[in-house]
Amino acid sequence: MVEATLTVPLAGKRQDDAFMTRLMRSRRGIDTPDAADEAIVARLRDGDESAFMELIDRYGATMLRVAQMYVKDRASAEEVVQETWLAVLNGIDRFEGRSSLKTWLFRILTNRAKTRGERDGRMVPFSALAGTEAESDEPSVDPDRFLGLDSATPGAWAAPPRAWPHDRVLARETIGVIESAIDKLPEAQREVIRLRDVEGWTPMEVADALEITDGNQRVLLHRARAKVRAELEQYLDPEIAGGAR
Repeated sequence: MVEATLTVPLAGKRQDDAFMTRLMRSRRGIDTPDAADEAIVARLRDGDESAFMELIDRYGATMLRVAQMYVKDRASAEEVVQETWLAVLNGIDRFEGRSSLKTWLFRILTNRAKTRGERDGRMVPFSALAGTEAESDEPSVDPDRFLGLDSATPGAWAAPPRAWPHDRVLARETIGVIESAIDKLPEAQREVIRLRDVEGWTPMEVADALEITDGNQRVLLHRARAKVRAELEQYLDPEIAGGAR
């Protein structure tokens, strides 16, 4: 389920940046193996098939989605995922624990996906696409939501956002709005918000897996969250969302 960070009302850029900073500081951590990693690695080395199935259940869908960002079609992505699993099984004895198991796994995946994408002629690598999205002049919030220079308080909200009832935020229909909003995002923004807010990855893990800078992943996440919140506001509070128009 999408985490609660997406369900707060849309705020101004400075408020949103402050919120994002607090959130990221609370979630940023050192990418090292934990006890669960050590246990599953030991089981894999012992040939425990159930440990391998646990990894597939945990990361398989995400691996396929990430692979598709580097290659030309789903069939190629599926082949990359299969090659990655084989590499994991063949290389688990060489896993030294210098990073988390997840980071190691996705590093293998992205390396293989990049090689396959280059071989198949995908023209734009994901890192370049992410950089383009992050560096665009696209505003995070519709400028029409703020008062103009001719007002007494230029830059203030034309129609301030309001708090939403918690039960409406958590309703199934609302979750559907969130999922639909995420699906409509540009590719790089969509993947970053899914990894960060849906799957709970840390900034370091996202930047490493997608091979983008920490700054780019922060910008992409900020823009993605702003768009999703705007969609939520349109659904939950349409009078406010349209008040500036």
